Amino acid sequence: MALSKLDNLYRQVILDHSQHPHHHGHLDTVDHEIELRNPTCGDVLQLEIALEDNRISQIAFSGEGCTISQASASMMTDAVLHKTPTEAEVMIKRFSDMVIGDRDEDWTILEDAAILQGVQQFPARIKCATLAWKALHKALNSDTNTATTGQIVNHAETEGTD
Repeated sequence: MALSKLDNLYRQVILDHSQHPHHHGHLDTVDHEIELRNPTCGDVLQLEIALEDNRISQIAFSGEGCTISQASASMMTDAVLHKTPTEAEVMIKRFSDMVIGDRDEDWTILEDAAILQGVQQFPARIKCATLAWKALHKALNSDTNTATTGQIVNHAETEGTD
């Protein structure tokens, strides 16, 4: 497949996830929840997670943001559903490595989110792409089992701390 056709396919997948996000909304029962903001561009993401038998049994996100942040959140929720928190943490690390330019890994565990590898060419979009993944990391690693409802954490403050 020609490179331009492949790029077009990737763009279509990103647009589809953004316009028709998977797992968008709210959960009835929540074990972990968090809200992160990207003050650079105004993206806001609320993430809710329910665990059962040490697996992510349900996950949902809501909020507003650019195409990249919304598509990334949709892809992330698909990829981590039914994973253990430990498996999700491996995926979070792998995604972070991918968008900052590490080329030596196998990105297939990221499923559709591997398409976002091209974001590394646009440094201003890296925070957009990683917002949902950072929210997942913070929610799974909160000091209490359930993060405070409506907890606000500025995404810019989380850079370099994980």
